Amino acid sequence: MTERHASLRAPSLADIEALADAAFAALPAEFRALCEGLIIRVDDFPDEETLNDMECETEFDLLGLFRGRGLPQRGAVMETGEFPNMIWLYRRPMLDYWAEHEETLSAVVTHVLVHEIGHHFGFSDADMEDIERRAGD
Repeated sequence: MTERHASLRAPSLADIEALADAAFAALPAEFRALCEGLIIRVDDFPDEETLNDMECETEFDLLGLFRGRGLPQRGAVMETGEFPNMIWLYRRPMLDYWAEHEETLSAVVTHVLVHEIGHHFGFSDADMEDIERRAGD
């Protein structure tokens, strides 16, 4: 292996988290406002329970996941004992997807993040494509 190749490394959990933070900050204000209190986590893979719940064949099948109750189901006030809404972004599956496609890693992270938030809030694919386009401007 050459010295040049030895210095290459895969993006870390912190790298993906920084991309997710930047993607979230670039979203339109009205979209971010719908996400108040939302927690975004980055893990290498989904846990075994999630893989089983989502009926995944492999640990690479899921790029991200939303867990919680969305705005349409949640009242103005959280109920006692209710967990906050959370999104997980899965680093290794996203890196595999990125390696096989022409998109930048930032675009992949943005896409997964927007879709995990958007589908939950009832946005259509066209709505989410518009948000992604505006975030990229």
